[in-house]
Amino acid sequence: MSRIGKLPVNVPSTVEVQLNGVSLKVKGPKGELQREFHANMKIEKDDAVIKVLRPNDEPKNKALHGLTRTLINNMVLGVSDGFSKTLAVVGVGYKVELKGKDLLLQLGYSHPVNYPAPSGIQFEVDSKQNLIVVKGVDKEKVGQVSAEIRSLRPPEPYKGKGVQYQNERIRRKAGKAAVGGK
Repeated sequence: MSRIGKLPVNVPSTVEVQLNGVSLKVKGPKGELQREFHANMKIEKDDAVIKVLRPNDEPKNKALHGLTRTLINNMVLGVSDGFSKTLAVVGVGYKVELKGKDLLLQLGYSHPVNYPAPSGIQFEVDSKQNLIVVKGVDKEKVGQVSAEIRSLRPPEPYKGKGVQYQNERIRRKAGKAAVGGK
């Protein structure tokens, strides 16, 4: 049996869960999420605990078992606490600022890059340290938006300039070595 799949999901008292077959709706202080799950997985709700059961030990059902439980847990954590990722903008002349709800980034291009805030995502900017905090209730969306912002100017290996995750280690390469000539 899946070690992750057999763990119960504890639901805090501030979170309301509605189960309708394979459709789950979770509502909490930070927001609301809804998701459809695979028909093979059986989801049971008892008071403040959600359990996921699988019909048999087929490889597909084993994989879906752990995945379904993790997705449900992320929904509950998202609406109660929320998720966030921090990005650092590194480089001389690279700047970030908040314009309304959208991000305005100076990333060494001839023009500023405007990144509009998707629904359900909030940005916080510390312009002194060039940090961007991406916040939201959907873990998948927070990660996707962070990856899209990072892809605007990925960190390069020679000087380390670009947009990177805050605790990301960039593997640095040595530059050209001087060659002794005649």
